[in-house]
Amino acid sequence: MTRKKYTIDFKQQVIQEALETGNNAVLARRYDLNPNMVGRWVREHKKDKLTKTSDAELVQDYNQISKENEQLKKLLGEKDLEIAILKDLIKKKNPHLLTKLK
Repeated sequence: MTRKKYTIDFKQQVIQEALETGNNAVLARRYDLNPNMVGRWVREHKKDKLTKTSDAELVQDYNQISKENEQLKKLLGEKDLEIAILKDLIKKKNPHLLTKLK
């Protein structure tokens, strides 16, 4: 008995219907397929989709986190500068308070 090969278009149609209906057994009977095969096609589709989406999302998340990290570094630098300026002012006006701040 030879194995039947299905076109990619046919598989995509079956996968789409399976995702919409959620019932692989009924769909398999309609197209005279094994329900396990339909389930395997759907699982593979979901796995591929998740993998591709994950890669794209990871790159996007990395870029967003990098941008946020740079903003936080800038804010931290500004705060450090502000603290240094305030310490200098205190040192000039009230030197005895500087020892309490360290």
